[in-house]
Amino acid sequence: MDPLLDSLFPSPDDIPEAWHLGEPLEQRDYLVNGELRRWDGPLATVRSPVWLKQADGERQVILGSAPLLDADTALTALDAAVQAYDKGRGSWPNMRVAERIQHVENFLARMREQRTAVVKLLMWEIGKNLKDSEKEFDRTCDYIVDTINALKDLDRRSSRFELEQGTLGQIRRAPLGVALCMGPYNYPLNETFTTLIPALIMGNTVVFKPAKFGVLLIRPLLEAFRDSFPPGVINVIYGRGRETVSALMASGKVDVFAFIGTHKAASDLKKLHPRPHRLRAALGLDAKNPGIVLPQVDLDNAVEEAVTGALSFNGQRCTALKILFVHEDVVEAFLDKFQRKLAALKPGMPWEPGVALTPLPEPGKVDYLDGLVADATAKGARVLNEGGGQSRGSFFYPALLYPVNRDMRVYHEEQFGPVVPVVPYRDLQSVIDYVLDSDYGQQLSLFGNDPQTIGSLVDIFANQVGRINLNAQCQRGPDTYPFNGRKNSAEGTLSVHDALRVFSIRTLVATRFQEANKTLISEIIRNRQSSFLTTDYIF
Repeated sequence: MDPLLDSLFPSPDDIPEAWHLGEPLEQRDYLVNGELRRWDGPLATVRSPVWLKQADGERQVILGSAPLLDADTALTALDAAVQAYDKGRGSWPNMRVAERIQHVENFLARMREQRTAVVKLLMWEIGKNLKDSEKEFDRTCDYIVDTINALKDLDRRSSRFELEQGTLGQIRRAPLGVALCMGPYNYPLNETFTTLIPALIMGNTVVFKPAKFGVLLIRPLLEAFRDSFPPGVINVIYGRGRETVSALMASGKVDVFAFIGTHKAASDLKKLHPRPHRLRAALGLDAKNPGIVLPQVDLDNAVEEAVTGALSFNGQRCTALKILFVHEDVVEAFLDKFQRKLAALKPGMPWEPGVALTPLPEPGKVDYLDGLVADATAKGARVLNEGGGQSRGSFFYPALLYPVNRDMRVYHEEQFGPVVPVVPYRDLQSVIDYVLDSDYGQQLSLFGNDPQTIGSLVDIFANQVGRINLNAQCQRGPDTYPFNGRKNSAEGTLSVHDALRVFSIRTLVATRFQEANKTLISEIIRNRQSSFLTTDYIF
C-alpha cells in the first residue's frame, strides 16, 4: 500500500491538458435582483481534495476563493426575492405556466453551454471522478427536462373545470412564496437543482446558497441565472451558513425551506423562524441505510451491489449502504468475495480513466474515519482488507471492518465515507430490532431469494423506511420515483412529480353553477383576463 499511496498524487505535469485549471479563481460576484454584484469584503479560500507533488513535498491545491457575505448582504438578497414575489402579486408568481417554462428552458440551454467548466470543477472541488461528474451534470439537465414535462402534464389536467353538487370549480396549483434552497456537497449540482428548479418553475422566488464544497462550480451558471429570469426571481448568495442563513430564517420572510444536510442543522435553522407554522420544509437528512444479507441469497449479486452501494463516490452519499448485516452461514464467503471486489477498485485522481476511489473533500474527514476504525479495532473488530484504513493527505483507502457490534461508534454513527462495517448475525430479530430502534429511516436493502422471508420483512420494514430495495443497493433514482424518509431522515417527498407539489398549493376558484356565473367565467377565459383562471392547453 505504501508504494500506491506514494504514487497517488500527481505532479503538475501529470495532469492532462484538458483538466488543467490555470490560475486560482478569485470569485467576488454574487447575484441579487438581476445584477451580478461585487463583494469587496473577506473571502473564503477554496481548497481541492487533490494534492500535487512539489519540489518540497505534496501540497493541497488552492482552487481560488469565494465571497464570505455578511448577514446584512444576505438579507438584501432575501429582500429582492420578497419584492419580486410581492405577496403573490409579482410578475413571476402571476406569469402563465407556459411563460415560466420558457424561462426555465432558456436557462437550460445556457446551462448546457457550461458543461465542461462545471464538470471540471466538480472533479477538482469535491473529488468526484470524471464519469460520475459528467453523469451528475447530464442527469441534472435531464431532471430539468422531466420537470418541465411533468408540469405540462399537471397543468393540462388542471385546465378543465369540475362540477360537483351544483358548484363549478377549477383547481390549479399556486406558488407558496419565497424559497430558501440549500444543497449538499456530495451532489452540489444535482440535488440542489432537484429543489431549486421545481421551486422556480412553480412561481416561487428563490434565495439559493451553494454547498460549502462545490461552491465555485456555480460561478459558470451565474450569468445564465441572471439572463434567464426576471430580476429578484433567483438570487445567489455565499458565506457561512451560521451567519447568512441564520439571518434569513430569523427574518421570518422565508416561506419554503429546502435543505439537504444533517437533521441537527435543519432543526437548528427551523427553530430560528418566528412563524414555524407558516414554514413549509422539504428536507433530505441523515441516513444509516443497512444492507441485510439473508442465508438464502445470490451471493455474487449481493456482494456486487454491496460494494457499489457502500463505496460509490467513496461512500459519500446519503443513500449509501452504511452498515451490512450478514448471516453467519454466508458471512465468510461474503467477506472473501467483498475483499476481492474491493481490491479491484482503482484509486487515483478524478480525471484518470476507470478510477473509483478518490480524495475526500471534507477537512478533517480522514481523522474522523481514523477515529472510527481505531474505536472499532480497540473493541474487537479487524480491518480485513489489505491496506484498509491507510491514508495520505486527503485520501483514505477503504476499511472493511469485521466483526462489528453495538459497542462500536461505527455501528451507530453515519460515517459518510469509505468505512464498511459488517455485523454477523444468527437471529434475524436482532437485525429487525436495529431498524426498528434506529433514529433514521431513509432506505434499506434486502438480499435474499426466499419469498416467505422477504415478504415478511417487507411488511415489517414498510413502516420504517421510505424505500425497500430487493437485491439491489440503496439509491435515489429513477427521479420519477418518490425520494423521502422517515424519522430523522427526511421531511416531505421529492421526485419529479412530488417536488412540483411540495413547492405549491392547490387553489380553487369556485362558483354556483348558474347562467350568469357561467357567462362571467366564459368572458374571463375568452378575453384572457386572468392568468390563473384559464383553459390553456400546453403542448
